Amino acid sequence: MIDWLGIDHLFELSRTEAIAGFFTPLAIFAVFAVAQLILPARRVPGYVINPATGEPRSYRLNGLIVFLIALVVWAFEVGGMPRDWFYRSSVYAVAGGTVFTVLFTLVAVLTQPPRPGERLIWDLWTGRAQELSFFNERFDVKMWFYVVGGTMLALNALSGAAWHYDQFGDDFNPGVFLYAAFFTFYVLDYFIFERVQLYTYDLIHEGVGFKLFWGGLVVYGWLFILPLWGMAAHPDPGFSTGWTYVWLIGVGSLFLLGWSISRGANLQKYTFKRWPERRFLGLIEPEYIEAGDRKILTSGLWGVARHFNYMGEGFLSLSIALVFGHFANPWAWTYFVFIVTLFTWRQRSDDAFCAEKYGAEKWAEYQERVPYRIMPGVY
Repeated sequence: MIDWLGIDHLFELSRTEAIAGFFTPLAIFAVFAVAQLILPARRVPGYVINPATGEPRSYRLNGLIVFLIALVVWAFEVGGMPRDWFYRSSVYAVAGGTVFTVLFTLVAVLTQPPRPGERLIWDLWTGRAQELSFFNERFDVKMWFYVVGGTMLALNALSGAAWHYDQFGDDFNPGVFLYAAFFTFYVLDYFIFERVQLYTYDLIHEGVGFKLFWGGLVVYGWLFILPLWGMAAHPDPGFSTGWTYVWLIGVGSLFLLGWSISRGANLQKYTFKRWPERRFLGLIEPEYIEAGDRKILTSGLWGVARHFNYMGEGFLSLSIALVFGHFANPWAWTYFVFIVTLFTWRQRSDDAFCAEKYGAEKWAEYQERVPYRIMPGVY
């Protein structure tokens, strides 16, 4: 079965290595928590209101410095850890990470008072507390999720590229390296604009349950590189020189298009939430529907489709499916299928939430003004 799937190379660890792989996520979780606590950070207010004070919650942001240090540690094999270790141990790490996030979830949920009318199983999935922070708000659990998850996404992708080169040498697939570059750039961009994360759905609305523990730490950090599990084991696809340029420049351009749409939409909404009257990029006048004391943005990218940022993520994931050059291999399409499924479902969930948040009448007015959900003219 493993041979048929094409991932038998991920099960070649010795017993001792397999145990080390299982516990690798726990070590990563602990090291990153300490790093976030002791490294310098800027403290900024977020969007979420602290019910105890009535003021915006305070966050320490140092994801960029944690990420850069982690890259250096990985690149120079500090501590003797081989650069391909994260990739070779990824199956065992996912197993261990899942077990540890289950344990974290039990502690995080069962130490909080139950929510009236909610079943325990639902509390475990979605969490009872919206926020968990410690040491006088010096350490925020949600931001820890994203620092660990984002950094490990990049390191796992780079680790897979290192393993691939060791296996194939001069017959390496340039798409594997471009894939690693995509995610490294994606994560670096995230940490440069880390404050934007404080204005996103997860930070504002999600509770701290297994959904975020496993999603933020294991899925984001390890399972987002699922295509690489199968595709790192394939050499150069063998295109001619001309078609190689077309292929690599084409997928690079598609990635940048998707990133530009997603990043641009999120930055526009961030700008609008912080400075409602400011033009986005100095050009786009903010237009909105007033819904009581709330405002629904209807101009710029948010006037094109109600969840236009999700289309950007779709283009980005399509570039990842195409980057390996082995277009018929199902492994190449796993991330694309996951992203399209996730955001199609999430768009429907978001619409239902927004109708409740802004009022059915105002949300219907927005839907009439901006009829398309994700892709203009299609959906």
